[in-house]
Amino acid sequence: MALMITDECINCDVCEPECPNNAIYQGLQIYEINPELCTECVGHFDTPQCQEVCPVDCIPIHPQFVESKETLMLKYHQLQKDKVS
Repeated sequence: MALMITDECINCDVCEPECPNNAIYQGLQIYEINPELCTECVGHFDTPQCQEVCPVDCIPIHPQFVESKETLMLKYHQLQKDKVS
């Protein structure tokens, strides 16, 4: 499951630096999450850090990118491998 940022986002800038995978970026109007990079912090933390710091609670699970914890862990390992390469 990747996360997404809804249009309730107030562009407060707190989520982007918290993402260990650099999946969050400034979009045209609000912050966005690249689902290919989002592991919901699996492999890094017990809970998604962007959700923890979001003051308006606008970061739900993205319904088009539903992944199991096992799949997220595989994605995490691949991203870590890609960082080393």
